[in-house]
Amino acid sequence: MININFVPDDYVQSHESRRTNLMYLVLLMIVMMALGSSFMIIKIRQRTCDAKEMVINARLNKIQENIQQFEDLQIKRKAMMKTALTTTELLEPVPRSVVLASLTNSLPPGVSLLKLHVIQNETPSSQVATSKYEAAQAKRAAAQPKPPQEQFIETQIDIGGVAPSDLQVASYIERLTNSRLLDSVTLVESKEHKTEDGTFRQFKLAAKLRKNIHLSKKDIDEIRIKVKDTAWGT
Repeated sequence: MININFVPDDYVQSHESRRTNLMYLVLLMIVMMALGSSFMIIKIRQRTCDAKEMVINARLNKIQENIQQFEDLQIKRKAMMKTALTTTELLEPVPRSVVLASLTNSLPPGVSLLKLHVIQNETPSSQVATSKYEAAQAKRAAAQPKPPQEQFIETQIDIGGVAPSDLQVASYIERLTNSRLLDSVTLVESKEHKTEDGTFRQFKLAAKLRKNIHLSKKDIDEIRIKVKDTAWGT
């Protein structure tokens, strides 16, 4: 039996063409949805990265602020140290009148003071190397960067006077060495001078005021009372 198709060929081709176009349209929609989803994912990731970047920038800014505050504190600390040193120099831990009174109280019989010179200098807090081992360590440390050293006030005292003999000069040095105020008392010079009345020794001494020394009002009053008694011969 012969199968006869009564559907026109144009209709068949048009139907297949519509079905193909519909398939392409569906595929296009799928591709567009995939592209849209990819775009949305990229945007979400970009926003997440932006948020993380903002957090990191905020932390960096905080760290920079902390560093700046630390540097400001270091500058203020140096300024305060300088002010403290200046104040210490102006106030003086021991008044010069008390130093002179102590030197006068320690005079042996027949010894007189002719000159007194007090000098205050700023010295670094670190100690000078006194051994080969310390010198080697200091040499190795010199190659490394070091922070600025803090400065402290050192009081140098130059003493000049006359004495009947070297025995009185040695006694004076011993008394000054045992004094509460002085340290590192050394003989700089001792010369003999002759006059019509006899001979005498003109001497020069060098000493340093003890570090971190603080006298109470009672101690200062005792020193001043003693020098007054000495002056009046009591």
